[in-house]
Amino acid sequence: MTTVDILAQPVYLAAACLLLGLMVGSFLNVVIYRLPLMMQRDWQAQCAELREETPPVQEKLSLALPRSRCPQCGHAISALENIPILSWLILRGRCRGCKASISVRYPLIEALTGLLSAYAGWRFGLTLATAGALLFVWAMIALTFIDFDTQLLPDDITLPLLWAGLLLNLGGGFVDLKSAVIGAMAGYLALWSVYWGFKLTTGKEGMGYGDFKLLAAIGAWFGWQLLPLTILFSSVVGAIVGIGLIILTRRGRDIPIPFGPYLATAGIIALFWGKPLTQAYLLQL
Repeated sequence: MTTVDILAQPVYLAAACLLLGLMVGSFLNVVIYRLPLMMQRDWQAQCAELREETPPVQEKLSLALPRSRCPQCGHAISALENIPILSWLILRGRCRGCKASISVRYPLIEALTGLLSAYAGWRFGLTLATAGALLFVWAMIALTFIDFDTQLLPDDITLPLLWAGLLLNLGGGFVDLKSAVIGAMAGYLALWSVYWGFKLTTGKEGMGYGDFKLLAAIGAWFGWQLLPLTILFSSVVGAIVGIGLIILTRRGRDIPIPFGPYLATAGIIALFWGKPLTQAYLLQL
């Protein structure tokens, strides 16, 4: 039996995707933490250039360098300390060097990425759709936590994701290319219209341009047909979470709540269950 024959069986493919997802989840933790810092440094350098100043000298920072380390004591994290989930459990959630607490969010992101990756393998089988689903899920997870932390949806993720969706649908990956192109345009214009309507009415900005690009990317992946479902789910989840934060944490109404995580959640729902949910709804009409 060849490797392809083994992976053609849903259980083995899901297990392989689980292991891959755990490793990617560890990398996503790096992306979530470092990409906003890289963007901030780039903005500072551009501002210094416009002022004809010399940018401050800082340690080189990328997604690969420097090596991951404890932010408290600088202890370099070894390969054995970087095994997804397992290392956190063995270290009991503390740095090996200074015993500082390591956030439980790191293994949770790894677990979430692994589980969703496993389900993608189980759901779509050994097809091109699985590769696309994995890429989409990983991007949604990264965007969700970056937006929670910084209220930013980086173009470095949203724009390549949009083009990847159109490229995948050249061969009818999830929808036909016409639906994907219309979905990208409609997704962007839908939230763009809401943004300007809210701004002209209240004089305030209700969301950022990153939200437009994210919905455009979702439209490029799954077509215009799933945009109403995506907007509905993201709005309902956002409203529930927002009201909950105001009531439970006494969060002020003037404090902005990022919308990207709810769009990303709705995008994942559209990926796995969008078509059945839409068909079930249409049958009720």
